[in-house]
Amino acid sequence: MSDGEERPVEAMRFEEALKELEEVVTRLEAGDVPLEDSIALYERGAKLKAHCEARLTEAQARIEQITMAENGTPSGTRPFETE
Repeated sequence: MSDGEERPVEAMRFEEALKELEEVVTRLEAGDVPLEDSIALYERGAKLKAHCEARLTEAQARIEQITMAENGTPSGTRPFETE
């Protein structure tokens, strides 16, 4: 993450956004960032989090739509199951 040259969150792949979000959290947890920079980092982190959540929701919807019968043919949709 380079200051001043931030890539638009909307253009990021899930993995890129998640990596940057982890970097933001690490910097904020370190506590050595000036207040104004912390606020900007927090705002960026909130955008990254929302983007990641949206991408996961999209992926979940796609999984719900893709189901196969035992013979390998599409059989319709079913809800995505967690755990």
